[in-house]
Amino acid sequence: MTLPRYAPVQIAYHVQDIESAAKRMHDTFGAGPFFVNREIQLSHAIHRGEACLFVHSSAYGQWGELMLELVQQEDDGPSPFRDMYAKHESGIHHIATIVPDQRAAYAAYQKAGFEVATIAQTTGGTQFAFIDTLKQTGHFVEVYEEAPVLRNFYNQVRVAALNWQGQDLLRDL
Repeated sequence: MTLPRYAPVQIAYHVQDIESAAKRMHDTFGAGPFFVNREIQLSHAIHRGEACLFVHSSAYGQWGELMLELVQQEDDGPSPFRDMYAKHESGIHHIATIVPDQRAAYAAYQKAGFEVATIAQTTGGTQFAFIDTLKQTGHFVEVYEEAPVLRNFYNQVRVAALNWQGQDLLRDL
């Protein structure tokens, strides 16, 4: 099976603790600074046909040309994170893409044989989905639709990293 050709803009890891993981990613790869959003509440989420909460915290930093997201799920309920990792486990979870048309992207993945495992929406109105590409790639693909608010956030993280000298590694959003 061939994946639809959407360029990755982010790589994300599931971690036990976003703060210690941010320090480790900075020490290992020079990534950062990280913008932290704690206990993110979603307005709604459906995972594999069932409503779910998957309250999580994320730290967003820059790693070269890609955004690096570190995700810590705060509950043990069903989610795309729990599909791969228990609370105490860590590893690559997904790459994220920004597409011109979300519904067309979902259809392209489904036509290629990949399930839309999760559809969710933030309280700010941004919809996203996790595509189950586990058998093919070993991780999920996250899909966002092109939007100024999303591009502005990616740009904020990128610009913060341009002349960053390692101070203020963690910054609350």
